[in-house]
Amino acid sequence: MNQDNNFIDNSKESISDIKKYIFRVLANWKWFLLTIPIALTIAYYVNISTERIYGLQSTIAIKEKQNSLFSTGTNIAFNWGGTSDKVESIKRVISSRSHNEQVVADLQYYIQYLREGRFRIEDAYGETPFVVRLESDKFQLLNTIIKIDFIDAVNYNLTIDFGEVKTKKIVNYKQDKIHVYNVSESVFIQNYQLDKSINLPFLNITLESLEGFGDISGQSFMIGFKSINDAVKRYNNVRANSITNTSLLSVTSMGANKKRLVDYINKTVEVLVKNQLEQKTDYARQTLNFIDEQFKNTQDSLRLIEDDMGKYKESKDIYNLSAEGSQIFSETTNLDREQVVYLERLEYYKNLKNYINSSQNYTSIPAPAIIDIEDATISSKITTLTKLSVEKERLQNEVTDNHPTLVALNQEVETAKNVLLENVSSIKNVIELSLKNSKRRSNNLNYQLRKLPKKEQGLLSYQRRYKMTDANFKYLMQKRYEADIAIAASVSDITILDKAKDTGQVSTKPRKEFNYMIALLLGTIIPLFVIVAIEVLDTKIQTVEEIERLSPIPVLGVVGRNTAENNLAVALKPKSSVAEAFRALRSNIHFLFDRTKIGQTKTVVVTSSISGEGKTFISINMATVFALSGKKTILVGLDLRKPKIFDDFKLDNEVGVVNYLIGQKTKEEITQKTHIENLDFITAGPIPPNPSELILSDATEELINYLKEKYDYIILDTPPVGLVADAFELLKFADATLYIVRQNFTHKGMFKMINDKYEKKELPKMSIVLNDFKMKARYGYGYGYGYGYGYGQGYHENDRLPWYKRILKRS
Repeated sequence: MNQDNNFIDNSKESISDIKKYIFRVLANWKWFLLTIPIALTIAYYVNISTERIYGLQSTIAIKEKQNSLFSTGTNIAFNWGGTSDKVESIKRVISSRSHNEQVVADLQYYIQYLREGRFRIEDAYGETPFVVRLESDKFQLLNTIIKIDFIDAVNYNLTIDFGEVKTKKIVNYKQDKIHVYNVSESVFIQNYQLDKSINLPFLNITLESLEGFGDISGQSFMIGFKSINDAVKRYNNVRANSITNTSLLSVTSMGANKKRLVDYINKTVEVLVKNQLEQKTDYARQTLNFIDEQFKNTQDSLRLIEDDMGKYKESKDIYNLSAEGSQIFSETTNLDREQVVYLERLEYYKNLKNYINSSQNYTSIPAPAIIDIEDATISSKITTLTKLSVEKERLQNEVTDNHPTLVALNQEVETAKNVLLENVSSIKNVIELSLKNSKRRSNNLNYQLRKLPKKEQGLLSYQRRYKMTDANFKYLMQKRYEADIAIAASVSDITILDKAKDTGQVSTKPRKEFNYMIALLLGTIIPLFVIVAIEVLDTKIQTVEEIERLSPIPVLGVVGRNTAENNLAVALKPKSSVAEAFRALRSNIHFLFDRTKIGQTKTVVVTSSISGEGKTFISINMATVFALSGKKTILVGLDLRKPKIFDDFKLDNEVGVVNYLIGQKTKEEITQKTHIENLDFITAGPIPPNPSELILSDATEELINYLKEKYDYIILDTPPVGLVADAFELLKFADATLYIVRQNFTHKGMFKMINDKYEKKELPKMSIVLNDFKMKARYGYGYGYGYGYGYGQGYHENDRLPWYKRILKRS
């Protein structure tokens, strides 16, 4: 049952602590009222001053486009790899430096168009009434702002501020050279006209006018020139992102000028399409060049053989072969052609085998140029090996070498390679056997040829050479025709689905709503942290609840802040809340007195931890309220080390307790009357060298006994117990002890010593008075009841209001 009660008490205490912090936070609403508008103002400035950044994109599709007229055996531009590696390759190309250099050069993005903005120099590309035309073979001023101030629609002033430098760099874009120009004047100003050339040692341009800009008089712009390298660096953020489960790419870029972004993205795609088509037909072009060379040689050989054969016929007087010779000619010609084909195929398979054995990358296996691959198995195996190699190359960029997927893929590549080599070896054996049989048949025909007459043998030899050369000539003509068609019919594998376009896209930066949200969050969190930090780091007593949590000593009452001109608060302002607090203390202190001593003199000891907590103020006013109630009261200043209680009564301190304790004065001589009825006063007197010894003397007890015989109440203003031990010696005379704690002054650690003595029963009938209390709204509803100790209910009608109305009223 006790455990249940403890749990309930702990829960209530936790709820109370939470409520306490909530009230303290809410009570500091002025902080939030200050920080939130400041944070929102900063966010507004950030939003209007931050450069607007836009994001634009273009969408392209990547798909192998193959002419249906061609196959693996006939297409002069055949690609074993297909499209499996195209998407990744194109993504890398778009972000490559060489590609972006070409785009920058085509668009002349090394020319800057600028204008003065509200917060910065802004990019004015596409917004100037002119365009810069370079004399590309001449030099231009590098990395220097050139100001253009329009006088009217035609004339403008060109201004260049060279500053204090003596040299400037100039660039020739066509020759890709940079020279040094010696500056002769710090500022160059000259009047020019649009569409008229400017020819200077450091600048050779023409500003060509553009229409549609209205009146440009008085407008100012700036231009500048960057090196190609510096210009390319600005476009490293161009990215190509794959669209999931498709062969589509989204080409994106971000920047401050949408017109510049549109042109750059579209030019990027345009250059990409052009270069990809050139690469796609590059194999066919190389093959065509080879065929043209062979075609010319074959044509020359054919003409030479034809001339020689004509001369032979005339010289030998033989113009036609016999029936037997014609038969042998026909058969030998077919065999010669057949052997040429076999030899070409063997040569290709030999090169293919050497390539596979010597290469580690099978993504670019050479395709046959002018022969046909009739074996479908070989084509299939090459395609399989190529695709596996492409997949391996892609995976190597994503995982480590020992990744299980990559290890398994390596095994598949090795297996496909070995199977292909076995197939190549098998087909080579078959071709070599066919070639051997063909040569054997040729030998038989050559034997029959030797039986013919000598003149007919010579003619047949010429005709065989002519026939073979003519067949080769016709074959090359066919292949040349195929190559021309392949080049003419080829289209890029890249299709533009959506061009980049300014459709009114909003800026992606700054993120206005996000910035306002962060500002609101920071404007709330920062003061919240400050409030919590203040509370956590606050080591001073603020409320009654804190006292009750830190000490088992009961709280007798609370005294508010004194607004009177001196410590005589009750006497000067008897109707004030402070005076009422002391009346409440006077009522409450009776509960501390011993019932058996009713009617006897009561002694009240007032002490504190350290000087400055208000024990003198409490002593004076406690004595005053007792005296005003008709009781004979005496106030005794026993703080011999730092006497100051006499100032408020406008009395001197020349004679006091010390004079009696050392035997100089009698009790009657040290007692003084005050202007308050029923209140007498004994000052501390001169500061002695041995205050502790005087307090411990028998004379002190004699003085107290004497006073008990004459007064109803004795108020002893003692030294602080936290500094000296004198006060503890005086506690034996106390019927009640008031331990003074001052709000926002007394440290929480001061309670340790007093608590120890209280728990050891060394401080009987002790109570705490919270002094100088100011009802701060930040302490919340939970602390309002503290006034009930000292102020009385009449001054605290707010406590009967609902909690939210009390907060609003206090605020």
